[in-house]
Amino acid sequence: MPLNVRDVLAFLTRLDRLSLPMALKGNLRDFTITQLLNLINLARKTGTLIVEGTNETAWVSFREGKLAFAEMANEDSSLAAILYKANKFTAAQYQTIKARAGQMGDKELGLLLINAGYITREEVLTTLQNHFISVVNRLFTWVEGIFRFENGVLPADDKIITRIDLENIIIEGSRQLREWEQLQDEIPNLDMALKFTDRPGANLHKVNLSVQEWKVVSYINPKNSMRQIARATKMNDLEIRRIVYGLLQAGLVEIVRPADMPKPISTTLPAKTKDEQKSLINRIITRIRSL
Repeated sequence: MPLNVRDVLAFLTRLDRLSLPMALKGNLRDFTITQLLNLINLARKTGTLIVEGTNETAWVSFREGKLAFAEMANEDSSLAAILYKANKFTAAQYQTIKARAGQMGDKELGLLLINAGYITREEVLTTLQNHFISVVNRLFTWVEGIFRFENGVLPADDKIITRIDLENIIIEGSRQLREWEQLQDEIPNLDMALKFTDRPGANLHKVNLSVQEWKVVSYINPKNSMRQIARATKMNDLEIRRIVYGLLQAGLVEIVRPADMPKPISTTLPAKTKDEQKSLINRIITRIRSL
């Protein structure tokens, strides 16, 4: 939920204690993404928040406290790639557009696509907004990492920026965080695999599954870990856990050890047979009698 005035004052006080009176930087263990977005929103900040997680880095830009742009450092954030990922183009159209675009910037490419009738202006803006929001939503599940806010820094001039209110993003992000914590408890290890349950008469074709669920179902095999399925279907950790949880609740799949995962080495001693136990007791009795 959004912070109140007391929370903001406490946040600024903590920054002062870290000897950072003017800079906004720190560790995600001390300040959550929710707190950072609330501060940026309330202070109507303009600039770019850089968050370095365990394996990823995110760049999120704001103009006067509104979300303007967002990208992951290791992902293609070009307009063509974002539109293709949103299924606005076929694979063939995407390759053609990439070949023709060359070094063209996003603004120029967007105008070209609109004028050529590939897509409308509203579709471009809506797709970009959804993509930026999805990047920010991923950050709510980050609990390890460092951040810094570059005041006044915005994306390159050739990038298309938007103006998205942060209030709803913060509320939705908080809800997703609670869901994430629950799903982590239910499915703690994505390196485990899935297999279909042995339910007589179970017929997947009679089950009403979404497109994303069917994608996951097509990869279910004891040889494929959930992490590999997520990578193949271009899903993040939250999305794959959400779908697997639904399939588990429906009784369609169960979690198993991957076929190529080595079995854990047993740390317990093998149980003794009755003859071995009897022999040990007799030796103890004999030893006591000899004392």
